[in-house]
This record gives sequence, structure tokens and C-alpha cells, in this order.
Amino acid sequence: MHTHRPLPIDKEIKIGSKNFLVSKTDEKGKILYVNDTFCDITGYEEFEVIGKAHNILRHPDMPAAIFYLMWKRIKSGKNIRALVKNLARSGEYYWVSTDFEIRYEGSTKTYMAFRRAVPRKAIRSIEPLYEHLLRVEKRHGLEASLIYLEGFLNEKHLTFDEYMDSILKPKGLMAVLFNKMKSTFANVA
Repeated sequence: MHTHRPLPIDKEIKIGSKNFLVSKTDEKGKILYVNDTFCDITGYEEFEVIGKAHNILRHPDMPAAIFYLMWKRIKSGKNIRALVKNLARSGEYYWVSTDFEIRYEGSTKTYMAFRRAVPRKAIRSIEPLYEHLLRVEKRHGLEASLIYLEGFLNEKHLTFDEYMDSILKPKGLMAVLFNKMKSTFANVA
């Protein structure tokens, strides 16, 4: 069964602070598991996404440079957090903070993605950067976009992780809830 790529519409799906979207992929990005909240927010039923490439959710407003960094990091065995604009089945969009974790099941490596709502302030901080990265990519390609991002981070004297933490890291009770939620998915098949 073919899963369609929706046309984006300018309508946002708001995610509640207690909603956590969880997915698990293989090393190539094929979806192996999604939780009910993932299905509720994305509009896809589980059977529509299992076995599909995770990039079915990629919104065209997202710069390729961010996904390049994410995949480079997780393939090298390092976790990463990123702010991502995703595309729902309806064409609507939603913003999430995505934390990736690498899991080993014997000799098989899988990736767990834990997503949560993003503060409006974080979205306002990241949108101009993502828009600029997209313009650079369209004119000069991925490599130029990565060079621009490196310069942006150097100017702020931050690594990518430090920058993401500065706008996304959960604090207080939200940090406790997020870590508890992640631990409940420790043994997802």
C-alpha cells in the first residue's frame, strides 16, 4: 500500500504539553513502531507508516542540513536533540522537540525518537535560521547550508547541542515528566 505525501497547508496542529510522540526506526530510517499519540497527531494509522521511511513526515520548510546533522550524529552512535517542523497526513504542520536515542537489541541497532511540544519562544528563535538555511540550500546546496550553520553557531560561541539545549531543554517538572516518559519506552519491541 502506497502512503501519499500530503501537500502542505498553512495550518498548525498544537501539541499539548503532556503529549509525547514516540517512534522507533531501523538504521535506514524505516519505521518499526509508533505510539498512539504519534498516530493521533500525525493523522496516520499505524499500518500506514510501519515499514515506511520516516521522512514521510518531513515538512518542506525543514532544511536538509538539520536532517544531515541528525543522521550523521545518530549513525555515529551519539544522541541528539533538534527542533523539527513535521508534516501531518492532513497537510497541517506541527513543531516538536525531538530527542533521539540509540538502542541495541543484540547486534541490531534501532533509533527511538521522543517528541514533545515546543515553546513558542523556541519556534520564534529557530524559524529565521531555518528559513535562511533553506534559501542557502536552494541556491548553493547542502554543503553551503552546513557552512552557514557552522558560522552561525561559531558567532554564538555554541555547538549545535548547546544551541538546541538553550532553546529546547525541558526544565523543572517538564524535565521530570519527559524523562519518565522516555523510561516507559525502554523495552519497546
